Amino acid sequence: MTAATKSYTAPLVAPPMKVIEEWIDYNGHMNMAFYNTVFDKAVDALFMDVGISEDYVTKELASVFTAEIHVTYAQELSLHDPIKVTCQLLDFDAKRIHMFLEMYHAEEGYLAATMEQIGIHVSMESRRSAVMPDWVLAELQALKDAHKELPIKPQVGRVIGIPKKSAGATSA
Repeated sequence: MTAATKSYTAPLVAPPMKVIEEWIDYNGHMNMAFYNTVFDKAVDALFMDVGISEDYVTKELASVFTAEIHVTYAQELSLHDPIKVTCQLLDFDAKRIHMFLEMYHAEEGYLAATMEQIGIHVSMESRRSAVMPDWVLAELQALKDAHKELPIKPQVGRVIGIPKKSAGATSA
């Protein structure tokens, strides 16, 4: 593996965004689909930092596809709210990237949502998983090293389901 070319912040911070009118639903808040849009743009920024850009797709004939995401919604965002997204690399191997993102109201500071994601490095020719180049693995290692002291948030690894009621509990 080759040495990384840059140092990284912990966590990475995506470029700022703002809730736009098209993202507001009939409940008067940002629709759940657009949380995914914001997280996707933040993941693109993280990938750009490590060199996986549109240019990478063209030159390396490879990209990273999303295999799985888990989104949690903590608090509403409304029209024109400024958004800050942080990105934390949790782990990676030769073909996969595991990351965790947090979305905040950029001025009020409250947590609006989180997303945990597994991405798979894919050959654009075969459309199958493929090993990342050594230089990308070196960048990911440098990023992981920068993030190793960050705490693992309680939303990481969550399982979806309705908790079993304790003995004597009644239904709502």
